[in-house]
Amino acid sequence: MAGERPFIPLGIAVLTVSDSRTLENDKSGDTLVARLEEAGHRLAARSIVPDDKAAIADTVREWTLADGVDVVITTGGTGFTGRDVTPEALEPLFEKRMDGFSALFHRISYDKIGTATIQSRATGGVANATFIFVLPGSPGACKDAWDGILKAQLDYRHLPCNFVEIMPRLDEHLKRGAGGV
Repeated sequence: MAGERPFIPLGIAVLTVSDSRTLENDKSGDTLVARLEEAGHRLAARSIVPDDKAAIADTVREWTLADGVDVVITTGGTGFTGRDVTPEALEPLFEKRMDGFSALFHRISYDKIGTATIQSRATGGVANATFIFVLPGSPGACKDAWDGILKAQLDYRHLPCNFVEIMPRLDEHLKRGAGGV
């Protein structure tokens, strides 16, 4: 149809945080990869790292600096146990926090699992002009986040607004600081 916005495929990296999962049994990572590819996006990178703050932060930081990675989605490590450190590893990287992502994720999750949603510290933010979404480790949580939030917000055709249309402006503060207008 004339006048419609074109689909713009994004490069999305998927990181599973787990001491026990492998690529062979990573159902949450598989769920995210299947959904992003079904939507028309490209898997830019995929990895599994242990529940270790430095390993998580190093991997995500590297991806946010890589050409071809527009979005990073992590799964795992958002609970309250001693080994759950993904938010602690990634929130210091955020230049901007996305409080609305957490609020909307919990709203969607509440409809599925009730008050158990309070046991997740799902979060989101922007670092190095790259969107980062930190999801719980269950396939259901990954489905809820993708189907209920990310699929639409990572689609340029979604109106009235979406993340894709603001991507060119995510680093404008850096350009200004480098002598730009």
